[in-house]
Amino acid sequence: MTGLNHSYPEGASLALIDRLQPVPAGSGFRMDGYWVWGGSLQRVDGTYHLFASRWPKDGPFPEGYRRHSEIVRATAQTLTGPYTFQEVVIGKRDPAFWDSGMAHNPTIQRTGEGYILFYIGSDRVTTQPNGRDLLRRVGFATAPHITGPWQRSAQPVIPQESNNPAALIGDDGSVRLLFRDTQLRVYAASAPAFSGPYTIQNDNVWPACPLEDFALFANEAGVHCICEDNVGGVSGQTRWGVHLISPDGMHAWRKFDPVVAYDHDIRLTSGGTLHCTRRERPQLLVEGGKITGLLTAVYDGKDSWCQPVAVEPGYE
Repeated sequence: MTGLNHSYPEGASLALIDRLQPVPAGSGFRMDGYWVWGGSLQRVDGTYHLFASRWPKDGPFPEGYRRHSEIVRATAQTLTGPYTFQEVVIGKRDPAFWDSGMAHNPTIQRTGEGYILFYIGSDRVTTQPNGRDLLRRVGFATAPHITGPWQRSAQPVIPQESNNPAALIGDDGSVRLLFRDTQLRVYAASAPAFSGPYTIQNDNVWPACPLEDFALFANEAGVHCICEDNVGGVSGQTRWGVHLISPDGMHAWRKFDPVVAYDHDIRLTSGGTLHCTRRERPQLLVEGGKITGLLTAVYDGKDSWCQPVAVEPGYE
C-alpha cells in the first residue's frame, strides 16, 4: 500500500477542518436544470477533471437520483473552478445490465494502467430484499485516459445492497473497499485486484452508530477515513464530517484526534460564510502524497452542487 509522508511542518494543524481554505462564491460544479451531487477529482496535465452525479431537477431534492442519476465529467483550470460540463460518462444502458437504470456516487482512482471509476448502479428491475426500492450495488468502469473510453463492468463487484464505495489501491494492485448497506451498516472488503473477487473482512466497521459517505487515504500511522457522522454519534453534530483511523483499513477502527474533519460552513473569499443545509459525500484529492483538496456535495435549500475546497499542507 502506498504510504504518505507522515512528517509535517512545525505548528501545522492535525485537523483537516483547520486547513480548509476559502472559496470564491459561485465556484464548484453546478448545472442549470439539474441536481448535482457528490464529486471526485483528478488533476491531469494541469486540468482538473471532476466526476459527479446529476439528475433532472424536476422534483424535490434528492429522491430523483434513485432512478435517474447519471455520472458526468466536468473540467476546470483551478481546483475550485467553476467547472464546465464535458460529457456523460456513465448513463443508462441495456436493461440486462446491473447498472442500466442509474449510476451514482462516483469515486475516481488512478492506477499505473489508467483510471478506475467506482460507482453504484441499479437496473430498474431488481428490488432490495424488503421490496422498498431498487437494489443498489457497487461496480466500476475503467479507461486508459481520464477522457475515456470507459469500459463498464458486466457485473457488480459487491452483489449485495451496497452504497458509498471508497477504495484504496495498493502498489501491488490490491484494493481495500469500504461501503455501507441501506441501514448504514459499514463493511470493509479486500480484493487482490480492482476487478475482484472481494472478500468481506469486517461486516460491522462502526457498531456504535450509523456512518456513510467514505473517503480513504493511508500514511505510516495507518489507514484514515473521512466520512459523514450521520446521526452525530461520533462528533455530537448530525452529518458533520469525522476522521477515523485503522491500522490496516479493515479492523480496529477508532476516532482520530482531532475527530472533526469539516462542519456545515464553507468560508468565502469575500469574507462571508456559506451555511450549508446539507454537506455530504466527502472525497479527497491527494497529490504527491499530500491532501490538496476536499470535495463535498452541498445543498443550500434551493440548489445542489459539488464544492471543492483547497487544503493547506498539514500532517500527511
